[in-house]
Amino acid sequence: MRERYLDAFDTISIDALNGDKFRTGKVIPKGLPNEGASDPSVFSTPRNREGIQVGTAIALMVRQTHHAPTDTVRFRNLWGSTKLAQLQAEARADSGPSYDLMAPVSSLGLPFLPVGARADYLSWPALTELMPTSFPGVKTSRDDVVVDIDRDRLETRMQRYFDPSVSHEEIRRESPGALESTGRFRAEAAREELVRRGFLPDNVVRYSYRPFDARWLYWEAEANLLDRSRPDYFAQVAPGNLWIEARQKQTGVEFDRGTVTELLADNQGNGLSNFFPLYRHSPTAPNRLFTMDQDGAPHENLSHDAVEYLTGIDSDASQLFFHVVAMLHAGPYRRDNAGMLRQGWPRIPLPNTKEQLSRSAALGRLVADLLRPTVQVRGVTMGTIREELKAIAVIARAGGGTLDPSAGDLTVTARWGYRSKTGAVMAGPGRSVERAYSLAERQAAEQWGNPLGLSTENTFAPLGDATYDVHLNERAYWRNVPASVWHYKMGGYQVIKKWLSYREHDVLGRGLNEVEVREVRDMARRIAALLLLGSRLDANYHAVVTMTHAWTPSDCRIEQSQHLWDGET
Repeated sequence: MRERYLDAFDTISIDALNGDKFRTGKVIPKGLPNEGASDPSVFSTPRNREGIQVGTAIALMVRQTHHAPTDTVRFRNLWGSTKLAQLQAEARADSGPSYDLMAPVSSLGLPFLPVGARADYLSWPALTELMPTSFPGVKTSRDDVVVDIDRDRLETRMQRYFDPSVSHEEIRRESPGALESTGRFRAEAAREELVRRGFLPDNVVRYSYRPFDARWLYWEAEANLLDRSRPDYFAQVAPGNLWIEARQKQTGVEFDRGTVTELLADNQGNGLSNFFPLYRHSPTAPNRLFTMDQDGAPHENLSHDAVEYLTGIDSDASQLFFHVVAMLHAGPYRRDNAGMLRQGWPRIPLPNTKEQLSRSAALGRLVADLLRPTVQVRGVTMGTIREELKAIAVIARAGGGTLDPSAGDLTVTARWGYRSKTGAVMAGPGRSVERAYSLAERQAAEQWGNPLGLSTENTFAPLGDATYDVHLNERAYWRNVPASVWHYKMGGYQVIKKWLSYREHDVLGRGLNEVEVREVRDMARRIAALLLLGSRLDANYHAVVTMTHAWTPSDCRIEQSQHLWDGET
């Protein structure tokens, strides 16, 4: 279609009006005036401030009498609350607006918007060319039935669902979603079928619901109780296997994919995620988790060309796996290639020496451990806590004193979340108070920079120059959550704020316990440690791209049959 437009018109001008809830989160991107502020829909009115949720654009395509095809597109972005007024003023002006001129590239699919990437980005292998097997995440469509933060509550609910003495009417009152039919799910017939078979205790499994948010899932392969149960994926989840989350296209402006988990996982936010395992199950041995070679080693999720690359530098699959993690979380990688990361699977630069791959993998292992809330990290969540992290997200009582859980001091009532009419959990405004660091907090943070000889300014750069007190309620708050930690996003969501939205008392139905209060503290410290690792990840990325392996696939095949798509878009 785009090729046809270029052939049929003399000029193509595009005004991107943004305001897209799904792509930009209705937020003005970093580096632009009023960054972080709300970017409204151009269709906002005094009576409907929200406008519409999807982004919009105006394309003006002109064909002249003496026609000549074009190979360029004029493009510009409009942001902020004044863009409609700007368009109206420009319509009355004698001269036209200013555009950036771009030439759509055929190898990139002729995009009609600027596509940012390093010149050598397309010479790197796509993730699918390195790790050919991946699985789409589980899609429940009935989270309120089959997912829970509390295992005992989930088991009780599912045991009642499977109890033949409990009527459909009772289940409908207790868990409306369980008895709500859809095109793929005949609710009452499905329950009757499952009741005949019975409850399976082993199907209550740990579940990566969102980044940094591990819950419990009742996994069920039959009767479409789960909208997409992914049995092939479920069969491969076991201790010793790790997974990288990725998407074929990054929907947001800023790349924030690449979490790591050892758990069965959800789609990690809007859209569909794929999970790439370190090891893969052999289709010829369906009853065994790993195919065993003659020496007893597990079968690695590597393409033929990836095996040749690793053999050539005397390395292995785990080194490559963690190197991929390190690349995906390097700031310059995300910024330099942001446009291309919205167009296809991430492409990964490969170092041309074993030593550099090993250094990169060591950083990737640190990142992977920090991303996994089920793994304790020495110096961050266990043992002697690093000095620069000790003062972060400390639970405190307003006015001083001791918090009393029995008096509701740990109950979240600061309006972080609520249930919509459909039962979905929506984020609320909450209460977070921005302030300057105290002297003690600044001194603690500077402990990170001292061994590196960094200035105070550079010490605070990764954490932000302000901090927040994040409230559970009127009495209790987490003191000193640095700005960059508080605003940190993964999978399209502000991580800590999203976690809190599901723990609001009216949503969760109870107060937090002390373990969960520490979980928020540890989450903040994990994120801070990730941010403080940024300079090393950046330097590692720059080292890799200056000594990149020349990737020359032996053929152009990608084992697409191993990507278990089911026709969803």
